[in-house]
Amino acid sequence: MGHVIAIDGPAGAGKSTIARLVADKLGYTYIDTGAMYRAIALWAVRTGIELPAADAEKLEQLAIAANIELLPGRRVQLNSEDVTDAIRTPEISALASQVAAIGGVRAALVIKQRQIAEHANVVMEGRDIGSVVFPDARVKIFLDADPAERIRRRAGELPGESVQLVASQISERDARDRTRAESPLVQAPDATYLDSTGMTPEQVGEAILGIVRARISNGKAAGAATERET
Repeated sequence: MGHVIAIDGPAGAGKSTIARLVADKLGYTYIDTGAMYRAIALWAVRTGIELPAADAEKLEQLAIAANIELLPGRRVQLNSEDVTDAIRTPEISALASQVAAIGGVRAALVIKQRQIAEHANVVMEGRDIGSVVFPDARVKIFLDADPAERIRRRAGELPGESVQLVASQISERDARDRTRAESPLVQAPDATYLDSTGMTPEQVGEAILGIVRARISNGKAAGAATERET
Protein backbone atom coordinates (compact mmCIF):
# COMPACT_ATOMS: atom_id res chain seq x y z
CA MET A 1 0.00 0.00 0.00
CA GLY A 2 1.17 3.53 -0.78
CA HIS A 3 1.25 6.54 1.52
CA VAL A 4 -2.17 7.74 2.69
CA ILE A 5 -2.99 11.27 3.78
CA ALA A 6 -6.37 11.25 5.54
CA ILE A 7 -8.29 14.51 5.87
CA ASP A 8 -11.46 14.47 7.96
CA GLY A 9 -13.74 17.23 9.13
CA PRO A 10 -17.26 18.68 9.10
CA ALA A 11 -19.19 20.12 6.16
CA GLY A 12 -17.81 23.38 4.82
CA ALA A 13 -14.36 22.99 6.38
CA GLY A 14 -12.75 23.01 2.93
CA LYS A 15 -11.73 19.35 2.81
CA SER A 16 -12.27 18.82 -0.91
CA THR A 17 -10.45 21.98 -1.97
CA ILE A 18 -7.52 21.28 0.32
CA ALA A 19 -7.31 17.59 -0.52
CA ARG A 20 -7.11 18.39 -4.24
CA LEU A 21 -4.47 21.06 -3.63
CA VAL A 22 -2.31 18.74 -1.51
CA ALA A 23 -2.70 15.86 -3.95
CA ASP A 24 -1.61 18.08 -6.83
CA LYS A 25 1.43 19.31 -4.91
CA LEU A 26 2.53 15.80 -4.01
CA GLY A 27 1.58 14.07 -7.23
CA TYR A 28 -0.80 11.81 -5.30
CA THR A 29 -4.21 10.48 -6.33
CA TYR A 30 -7.12 12.46 -4.90
CA ILE A 31 -10.05 10.31 -3.74
CA ASP A 32 -13.32 12.20 -3.28
CA THR A 33 -15.26 9.90 -0.95
CA GLY A 34 -18.20 12.29 -0.92
CA ALA A 35 -18.60 11.79 -4.66
CA MET A 36 -18.84 8.06 -4.10
CA TYR A 37 -21.73 8.44 -1.64
CA ARG A 38 -23.39 10.96 -3.93
CA ALA A 39 -23.18 8.43 -6.76
CA ILE A 40 -24.99 5.82 -4.68
CA ALA A 41 -27.66 8.37 -3.73
CA LEU A 42 -28.15 9.23 -7.42
CA TRP A 43 -28.47 5.58 -8.40
CA ALA A 44 -30.97 5.01 -5.60
CA VAL A 45 -33.14 7.88 -6.82
CA ARG A 46 -32.95 6.66 -10.39
CA THR A 47 -34.02 3.16 -9.41
CA GLY A 48 -36.99 4.40 -7.39
CA ILE A 49 -35.60 3.70 -3.93
CA GLU A 50 -37.11 6.28 -1.60
CA LEU A 51 -34.82 8.02 0.86
CA PRO A 52 -34.45 8.21 3.80
CA ALA A 53 -36.98 5.43 4.42
CA ALA A 54 -35.22 3.08 2.04
CA ASP A 55 -34.52 -0.57 2.65
CA ALA A 56 -30.92 -0.57 3.91
CA GLU A 57 -30.23 -3.91 2.26
CA LYS A 58 -31.22 -2.56 -1.17
CA LEU A 59 -28.87 0.38 -0.76
CA GLU A 60 -26.08 -1.93 0.36
CA GLN A 61 -26.54 -4.04 -2.77
CA LEU A 62 -26.34 -0.90 -4.92
CA ALA A 63 -23.09 0.08 -3.21
CA ILE A 64 -21.61 -3.37 -3.75
CA ALA A 65 -22.62 -3.45 -7.42
CA ALA A 66 -21.67 0.14 -8.25
CA ASN A 67 -18.73 0.68 -10.58
CA ILE A 68 -17.51 4.12 -9.49
CA GLU A 69 -14.54 5.68 -11.24
CA LEU A 70 -12.88 8.90 -10.08
CA LEU A 71 -11.21 10.41 -13.11
CA PRO A 72 -8.88 13.39 -13.70
CA GLY A 73 -10.54 16.78 -13.62
CA ARG A 74 -12.92 15.70 -10.84
CA ARG A 75 -14.98 13.71 -13.33
CA VAL A 76 -17.03 10.91 -11.82
CA GLN A 77 -18.36 7.90 -13.65
CA LEU A 78 -21.07 5.60 -12.33
CA ASN A 79 -21.43 2.34 -14.24
CA SER A 80 -19.55 3.90 -17.21
CA GLU A 81 -21.78 7.03 -17.27
CA ASP A 82 -20.38 10.48 -16.49
CA VAL A 83 -22.46 11.70 -13.55
CA THR A 84 -20.21 14.57 -12.48
CA ASP A 85 -22.91 17.22 -12.76
CA ALA A 86 -25.82 15.00 -11.72
CA ILE A 87 -24.32 14.21 -8.32
CA ARG A 88 -23.73 17.88 -7.45
CA THR A 89 -27.37 18.98 -7.31
CA PRO A 90 -28.75 20.15 -3.92
CA GLU A 91 -31.14 17.18 -3.87
CA ILE A 92 -28.40 14.58 -4.24
CA SER A 93 -26.13 16.45 -1.84
CA ALA A 94 -28.81 16.26 0.84
CA LEU A 95 -29.48 12.57 0.22
CA ALA A 96 -25.80 11.59 0.21
CA SER A 97 -25.38 12.04 3.97
CA GLN A 98 -28.44 9.85 4.57
CA VAL A 99 -26.96 7.13 2.37
CA ALA A 100 -23.62 7.50 4.17
CA ALA A 101 -25.27 6.77 7.52
CA ILE A 102 -26.10 3.20 6.42
CA GLY A 103 -23.53 0.74 7.69
CA GLY A 104 -23.72 -1.66 4.75
CA VAL A 105 -23.17 1.14 2.26
CA ARG A 106 -20.16 2.45 4.16
CA ALA A 107 -18.67 -1.04 4.42
CA ALA A 108 -19.02 -1.62 0.67
CA LEU A 109 -17.45 1.73 -0.25
CA VAL A 110 -14.64 1.37 2.29
CA ILE A 111 -13.58 -1.78 0.43
CA LYS A 112 -13.50 0.17 -2.84
CA GLN A 113 -11.55 3.03 -1.23
CA ARG A 114 -8.96 0.70 0.22
CA GLN A 115 -8.56 -1.02 -3.14
CA ILE A 116 -7.65 2.30 -4.76
CA ALA A 117 -4.99 2.95 -2.11
CA GLU A 118 -3.42 -0.46 -2.64
CA HIS A 119 -1.89 0.73 -5.89
CA ALA A 120 -1.24 4.44 -5.34
CA ASN A 121 -0.25 7.17 -2.92
CA VAL A 122 -3.52 8.92 -2.07
CA VAL A 123 -5.06 11.92 -0.41
CA MET A 124 -8.50 10.97 0.82
CA GLU A 125 -11.02 13.22 2.52
CA GLY A 126 -14.24 12.48 4.31
CA ARG A 127 -15.55 12.08 7.81
CA ASP A 128 -14.10 8.76 8.95
CA ILE A 129 -10.97 8.34 6.85
CA GLY A 130 -8.44 8.50 9.67
CA SER A 131 -10.68 6.82 12.23
CA VAL A 132 -12.15 3.94 10.19
CA VAL A 133 -11.08 3.69 6.55
CA PHE A 134 -7.33 4.08 7.11
CA PRO A 135 -6.62 3.95 10.86
CA ASP A 136 -2.93 3.34 10.06
CA ALA A 137 -2.55 6.31 7.70
CA ARG A 138 0.86 7.98 8.00
CA VAL A 139 -0.70 11.46 8.07
CA LYS A 140 -4.08 12.32 9.57
CA ILE A 141 -5.59 15.79 9.58
CA PHE A 142 -8.82 16.91 11.23
CA LEU A 143 -9.72 20.06 9.29
CA ASP A 144 -12.16 22.43 10.93
CA ALA A 145 -13.35 26.05 10.85
CA ASP A 146 -15.77 28.04 12.94
CA PRO A 147 -19.47 27.65 11.98
CA ALA A 148 -19.80 31.12 10.43
CA GLU A 149 -16.81 30.46 8.17
CA ARG A 150 -18.13 27.08 7.11
CA ILE A 151 -21.54 28.55 6.29
CA ARG A 152 -19.94 31.34 4.24
CA ARG A 153 -17.84 28.87 2.26
CA ARG A 154 -20.71 26.54 1.52
CA ALA A 155 -23.03 29.41 0.58
CA GLY A 156 -20.38 30.53 -1.91
CA GLU A 157 -20.58 27.11 -3.55
CA LEU A 158 -24.40 27.31 -3.76
CA PRO A 159 -25.20 30.79 -5.09
CA GLY A 160 -28.86 29.95 -5.55
CA GLU A 161 -29.41 29.10 -1.89
CA SER A 162 -30.07 31.53 0.95
CA VAL A 163 -27.53 31.82 3.76
CA GLN A 164 -30.25 30.84 6.23
CA LEU A 165 -30.99 27.63 4.34
CA VAL A 166 -27.30 26.76 4.06
CA ALA A 167 -26.85 27.36 7.80
CA SER A 168 -29.76 25.04 8.54
CA GLN A 169 -28.41 22.36 6.21
CA ILE A 170 -24.94 22.48 7.77
CA SER A 171 -26.39 22.30 11.29
CA GLU A 172 -28.47 19.25 10.35
CA ARG A 173 -25.51 17.64 8.60
CA ASP A 174 -23.22 18.21 11.58
CA ALA A 175 -25.74 16.64 13.95
CA ARG A 176 -26.30 13.64 11.68
CA ASP A 177 -22.59 13.06 11.05
CA ARG A 178 -21.57 13.30 14.69
CA THR A 179 -24.37 11.17 16.14
CA ARG A 180 -24.83 8.41 13.55
CA ALA A 181 -24.28 4.87 14.81
CA GLU A 182 -22.01 3.89 11.93
CA SER A 183 -18.62 5.64 11.69
CA PRO A 184 -19.56 8.99 13.23
CA LEU A 185 -17.48 12.09 12.61
CA VAL A 186 -14.75 12.12 15.25
CA GLN A 187 -11.16 13.29 15.41
CA ALA A 188 -8.85 10.30 15.42
CA PRO A 189 -6.61 10.31 18.53
CA ASP A 190 -3.45 10.65 16.44
CA ALA A 191 -4.84 13.23 13.99
CA THR A 192 -3.51 16.78 13.86
CA TYR A 193 -6.25 19.36 14.44
CA LEU A 194 -6.10 22.26 12.00
CA ASP A 195 -8.45 25.25 12.29
CA SER A 196 -8.65 26.85 8.85
CA THR A 197 -10.69 29.88 9.92
CA GLY A 198 -9.33 32.98 8.21
CA MET A 199 -6.79 31.01 6.18
CA THR A 200 -6.57 30.82 2.40
CA PRO A 201 -6.57 27.40 0.74
CA GLU A 202 -2.90 27.92 -0.10
CA GLN A 203 -2.06 28.61 3.55
CA VAL A 204 -3.92 25.53 4.71
CA GLY A 205 -2.23 23.46 2.01
CA GLU A 206 1.21 24.67 3.07
CA ALA A 207 0.43 23.81 6.70
CA ILE A 208 -0.54 20.27 5.72
CA LEU A 209 2.50 19.87 3.47
CA GLY A 210 4.65 20.82 6.46
CA ILE A 211 3.02 18.04 8.46
CA VAL A 212 3.58 15.61 5.58
CA ARG A 213 7.27 16.49 5.39
CA ALA A 214 7.60 15.95 9.15
CA ARG A 215 5.81 12.59 9.13
CA ILE A 216 7.12 11.20 5.86
CA SER A 217 10.68 12.45 5.92
CA ASN A 218 11.99 10.33 3.07
CA GLY A 219 10.76 8.54 -0.02
CA LYS A 220 8.49 9.72 -2.77
CA ALA A 221 6.22 11.98 -0.71
CA ALA A 222 8.95 14.24 0.63
CA GLY A 223 10.78 14.28 -2.69
CA ALA A 224 7.66 15.22 -4.64
CA ALA A 225 6.75 17.96 -2.18
CA THR A 226 10.23 19.49 -2.39
CA GLU A 227 10.47 19.21 -6.16
CA ARG A 228 7.07 20.76 -6.82
CA GLU A 229 7.67 23.69 -4.48
CA THR A 230 11.04 24.70 -6.01
